[in-house]
Amino acid sequence: MSLPTFKLLRPRTVEEAVGMLHRYQDDIQICAGGTDLLPSMKQRLFTPKFLMDIRGIEGLERIRVTPGLGVELGALTTLSAVEDSGFIHRHYSVLHEAVKTVASPILRNMGTMGGNICLDTRCLWYNQSLQWRKSCGFCIKKDGDLCHVAPGGKKCWAAFSADTPAALLCLGAEVNIASPSGFRRMPIADLYTNDGVNRIKLAKNEMITSIYLPEASAGYQGAYKKLRIRGSIDYPLAGVAVALKKKGKIIEDAKVAITGVNPAPHLVPDALHALIGREVNEHAATVVGELASQVAKPLTTSLLTPEYRREMIRVYTKRAVMAAGAAAGN
Repeated sequence: MSLPTFKLLRPRTVEEAVGMLHRYQDDIQICAGGTDLLPSMKQRLFTPKFLMDIRGIEGLERIRVTPGLGVELGALTTLSAVEDSGFIHRHYSVLHEAVKTVASPILRNMGTMGGNICLDTRCLWYNQSLQWRKSCGFCIKKDGDLCHVAPGGKKCWAAFSADTPAALLCLGAEVNIASPSGFRRMPIADLYTNDGVNRIKLAKNEMITSIYLPEASAGYQGAYKKLRIRGSIDYPLAGVAVALKKKGKIIEDAKVAITGVNPAPHLVPDALHALIGREVNEHAATVVGELASQVAKPLTTSLLTPEYRREMIRVYTKRAVMAAGAAAGN
């Protein structure tokens, strides 16, 4: 499959990029690593008249540590750079654990943190060739008005299928957003809409420029567990991130988040109450696994059944809690 015709734009500053987004906002797509966008363009899921390559913007590829504040990850920071960062590994281990599961080393060399955060939602009925989708009458996410996953419904249930946002939710991360009127910062928890079509709260003339990891989350021990058919390359069909802070054997704080089973990544709100003030043990981990499975709402968006994916959220949450507890103990 070939790419559709487009005009390539190469801004050199954030201001120039935002100006292009504002000028061509109905006919433009941002391209960073392109590992997800370009295959989707070949499938005619996106046919922009303008493709804006932002890799020439200086300063968006750095990892900057500011004592007293935390860490800033530029939106163009590659996943490999985050994976290879000893500082991230030591102080934000749940993010390191999540990043190293993304795709393959070659794709992590190209893929960026900003791209992973803004990844398009995925569905068995959506991520297909134009001919395949046309034969099925298209779907509510692209060119049609029928949801094959939930017939009769008006909502798109395509699953959010990125790994790093679950870890970022556990760390209380924030994103910096540039627009024609300036910059604003938003908790990553508020970025997602839980709508498979309009998945993130970004206007057409806005772009993410960086991600902030607060210093208060440094030192939490984390784990990330991911269900996929193959051992590499695949998107998560269910993913669980866990970050724990312990004092001795007792848990002082805990965050659990899931991805791959809803149209957005989600924190498990009651996980803290099930873990705080307790030791990590199989009973506590089992309770948190049950809580996570109640948040998960998988439908037939992949080749694996919803029942199996929900069950694996339960199993992988238990495993992730135990793994994070063991790491915190060390």
